[in-house]
Parts: sequence; C-alpha cells; structure tokens
Amino acid sequence: MQIAGAWAWRALAIAGVGGLAIFLVVQLRLIVIPFMISMLLAALLVPFVNFLQRHRWPKALAVALAEIGLIVVVGGLVVLVVSQIRSGFPELQTRAVASFEQFTNFLHGDPLNLSNEQITGYLGQLAKGAQADSGVLVSGALSVGASAGHVLAGLLLTLFSTLFLLIDGRGIWRWVVRLFPRAARPAMDGAGLAGWVTLTNFVRVQIFVAAVDAVGIGAFAFFLQLPLVVPIAVAVFLGSFIPVVGAVLTGVVAVFIALIFNGPVAALVMLAGVLIVQQVEGHVLQPLVMGSAVKVHPLAVVLGVGAGGFLAGIPGALFAVPVVATVNVMANHVAHGSWRTETLSSPTEAIASTSKPKSKRKDTAE
Repeated sequence: MQIAGAWAWRALAIAGVGGLAIFLVVQLRLIVIPFMISMLLAALLVPFVNFLQRHRWPKALAVALAEIGLIVVVGGLVVLVVSQIRSGFPELQTRAVASFEQFTNFLHGDPLNLSNEQITGYLGQLAKGAQADSGVLVSGALSVGASAGHVLAGLLLTLFSTLFLLIDGRGIWRWVVRLFPRAARPAMDGAGLAGWVTLTNFVRVQIFVAAVDAVGIGAFAFFLQLPLVVPIAVAVFLGSFIPVVGAVLTGVVAVFIALIFNGPVAALVMLAGVLIVQQVEGHVLQPLVMGSAVKVHPLAVVLGVGAGGFLAGIPGALFAVPVVATVNVMANHVAHGSWRTETLSSPTEAIASTSKPKSKRKDTAE
C-alpha cells in the first residue's frame, strides 16, 4: 500500500504539472505557435549558418543570409502558387459546375432515380458530417484566429524568434538551464542537446520526405496534363509535414482535380499514383530515412498525430511528431544516467550517449 500510495501521488503530481502546462500553452497560443515554428526553422537553418561560419563568414552575415534566403524562397513559392491558382481558378470553377451537373443527372436516372429533395438532403448530411470532422482540426484548442492582425503578428514573431535563436541560441539555452537546481543542470543540459539534435534531424529528413512526395505526385499530375500542377505539388509538400493525414488529404485534392478535368480514368490513374508514392514513403523512406533519424514507433506517430489534432487542431497535428520525438530522446537521456559521469562537449555526443548499454556504463564506473 505504501508503494502504491507513493506512485499514486507522484502520478497525480505529474498529471497536475502537465495539465497546468497545457493550460498555459492554450492561453499563450498566439505566442507558443509562432515560437515553435521558429524552432523548426532554426533547426533547419542552423546547419547552413554553421557551414557559412566554417568558411569564415561573420556570424551576423551568415544569419542574415539564412533568414533572407528563407523569406525569398517562401515568398517566391507563395507568389507562384497564388498566380497559378488565379489563372486556373475560372476554368476549375467551370469544370466543377459541369461535373456536378453530370453527377446530379446520373443520380436522377436509372437505377437510383433520386429526386432533387433527396439529393439535397444527402448532400446536406454529407456537408454537416464533413464540417463536424474538420472542426476538430480547424477549431482545436491551439487554433488561432484567422484575422490579418493575428497572421501578421504571428509572422513577425516567428521571424524575430528565428533570428534570435540563430544568433544566440546557445546563450538562451544556458539561461534556461540555470533556472533548474544545480544538481539537475547536467541532466537538463545533456537532454536539451540530445533533443536539439533529434529536432534538427527530424526537420531535415521530413523536408526530404516531403520533397519526394511532392515530386512524385506532381510528376503524375504533369503526366496527366492537369492544370495547377505547381499548386498541387506545393500543397503535397506542405501537407507532408503532418504525417499520415496531410499527404492523404492533399492526395485527395489531386484526385479531385484529375476527375474534374480529365474524367474518371485520369482520376483512377492519379489515385494509383498517390497510393504508389504513399507506399514508397511508408515502406521505404519512413523506415530507412526517418527511422534512423527519429526513433519513434509508427504507432506512437499515428497516436501522437491523432491526439495532437484532437487537442490542438492543425498546429497540434503539425507539432505532434517533433514534440514526441524530442521528449522521447530527452527522457531516455535522463533515464540512462550517463550525464552523472560524462562531460558532453557537443550535441552529437549527447544523443550518442543515450544509446550506450547500461552494463557497459556500470563496468566503466566500477
């Protein structure tokens, strides 16, 4: 009973701290979401900044070039996608209306013989169901307002946070470590370095996987001579950052466009292309590339994305995997206890120390 009681109050304390942390994150979501995005961007840009510094670039100039390059690339993609959508939207609207009329004529004819009232009722039920399901993602606890002020403030906060993380990330982390008791500082320092390496690996590998998805599905769309090939590829690239769910949804959009413009045969070919790309990602890229960089079980990925989407909407689904992977590595580093006897000089050593067997460390200590 004493052991059970001891574990019970510890579990309650952990649950209370976790609940308080979630409450604070929800209340400060307009700050938390841009900062988490800036951490992903910083993890992406740090290797480039380090590369420039190794080639004798001043740090300030290297950081400025990395940030400006990021803005130029993202801005260029946005301009390209918007221009493509504006030029192709009228034809898309016309084709969509024509396809809907053909579909309703099919429902009116044999063998269904549905009336207009029945079709309207079924479509209304379908729309309500889709709205209820999408509401979980769109209106989660962490979702932010779509006003121009929120978007602009979040964008500026993301850029400034990324800038200062690149300039003085080590100093910021040292300050965070000093907030902990002196006895816990070595564990926190090593765990933080290990988590940072995992985060940088995740970002780089996820960009590679997303690029493969975008090129593969975009190639099928180009082969079928579909319009809006570039927006489809960009949507697939961005959607791939939400594991499992994002690529499926963007693939459905590609199949829908193929159905509207080129008919059911092209839609089936596009669907086959999406499935092929997803199979390559799931059975080749994820185990070989992602598995070596982020050691998280696929079940944990699926459950994390589902829980993140339910609790925090689209931001929760986006950040679920990097958060789970980072917390997993940090917890393993603290649990292994290598920080008690080892002095870590680099993030690579920090993450490598989590994989050492306990018996070997015990022999060394003796």
